[in-house]
Amino acid sequence: MLELLIETDDEWNIAGRCNDNNGTLTHLFFSDDVAHQARAKAMCSKCPVKVECLDTAIARRELWGIWGGELIENGRIVLGKRGRGRPPKIPRPVVAVDEVPVPPELIPV
Repeated sequence: MLELLIETDDEWNIAGRCNDNNGTLTHLFFSDDVAHQARAKAMCSKCPVKVECLDTAIARRELWGIWGGELIENGRIVLGKRGRGRPPKIPRPVVAVDEVPVPPELIPV
């Protein structure tokens, strides 16, 4: 059996708040859902490697996702993005920066 090892300079990503070694939070960082994006940005806000993450994403020309607390689409940082369609009649809950809620799909029943 052939093992393929990929060497990377991204040793910093081990210290990232998003790195749980299982990929269970990945969907938050690559979602079109505004609530998921807010949760991902809240996690990034206190991450010790936030700057390295964003710099690496820009250097690699990542196409989309939340990187270093910034939303990237088509390889560019998006400063403010509205959701599609009409604004909701009931405002969405604000995610506190100090708290990262667990997505409902990850809560055991």
